[in-house]
Amino acid sequence: MWRELKLIGLHPESGGYRRFAWTRADAECRAWFRAQAEARGLRYELDRNGNQWAWLGDPAEGDAVVTGSHLDSVPDGGAFDGPLGVVSSFAALDELRGRNVEFSRPLAIVNFGDEEGARFGLACVGSRLAAGQLTVEQAHKLTDAEGITLPQAMAAAGYDPDTIGPDPERLGRIGAFVELHVEQGRALDLSGDRVGIASAIWPHGRWRFDFRGEANHAGTTRLVDRRDPMLSYAETVLAARREAQLAGAVATFGKISVEPNGVNAIPSLVRGWLDSRAADQSALDTVVTGIEKAAREYADAHGVELDVVRESFTPVVEFEHALRDELARILGKDKEQGLTVPVLGTGAGHDAGILSGTVPTAMLFVRNPTGVSHSPAEYAAEDDCLAGVTALADVLEGLACR
Repeated sequence: MWRELKLIGLHPESGGYRRFAWTRADAECRAWFRAQAEARGLRYELDRNGNQWAWLGDPAEGDAVVTGSHLDSVPDGGAFDGPLGVVSSFAALDELRGRNVEFSRPLAIVNFGDEEGARFGLACVGSRLAAGQLTVEQAHKLTDAEGITLPQAMAAAGYDPDTIGPDPERLGRIGAFVELHVEQGRALDLSGDRVGIASAIWPHGRWRFDFRGEANHAGTTRLVDRRDPMLSYAETVLAARREAQLAGAVATFGKISVEPNGVNAIPSLVRGWLDSRAADQSALDTVVTGIEKAAREYADAHGVELDVVRESFTPVVEFEHALRDELARILGKDKEQGLTVPVLGTGAGHDAGILSGTVPTAMLFVRNPTGVSHSPAEYAAEDDCLAGVTALADVLEGLACR
């Protein structure tokens, strides 16, 4: 399975993946998922929001155990973020069938669409739509860098955008959702553990900072006569680092758009996107407020106008304690074989976090020796990945085969 996915969306120059929503690479990933489902005799479904499902048993029975993740990527992302969870889900099912277990609850594997938000700027679009956290009106306004709307992109890919919207009936079938993911950090590497259980997802959001100045000639305009928004933006980037350090949080300006974007032109507009996350809401509020305050001071000093727009926000997600504790109980039996199950938080968002307000959710992490993620250098050793498959199979057996 890993070999079949390896070349889909791989950029030959960067060595990273470009699997963006409703593109050719996305279509190839979707075809791969469907082929995996049908090869195992699973019932394949495509829901109203473009999420893919592979069912073992009758979904109408309800109280299903669901696992899976996503197959799309950030720009030039790594091979493991998302796909490891989907591949491991199919592998875990194969493992359970090899054990000749009898399922007492329906089981499903899911591929949620557009989790990374690389094309339309909003993460977890597929799961947000299903959970009613993104309205149809909001979804129709999402556009990519070329001005193509989400409905247009879906239609071009052969899907009906008129069907998107909340899907409470489908989510009502789910009794538990368990997502396996490569760790996006080094906590497991530092502790020496192969697999961990998630405790919570930090609150996080994305803010757009629009600095508006005056375009002018870079070679003839005196420094004192300039209204250069790039200066205010650059100072704000540094302020974000300072505020994050003071609060023990993270803050990143990782995307920028400049107009007119000429080498010999002073910009008229610099648009930067801030991603910030913290262990609790108070710390996050402190960081973002501090960054915006500094940005406005810098803008005033340079005669620049500033607009700040919050584009997305996800509050802290505490995974259901009962399900989390059940995972720890199930996996605790393997401690004699050297597998411990530390519980750790994460600053990364996931579909499991979106669904947590609707269905009981939990997450497993697989060790990442470098801690690098959203990069071609993202990596997990094969032995650790196999340990993740075994852990997921044990969890699914404990939840769905009672």
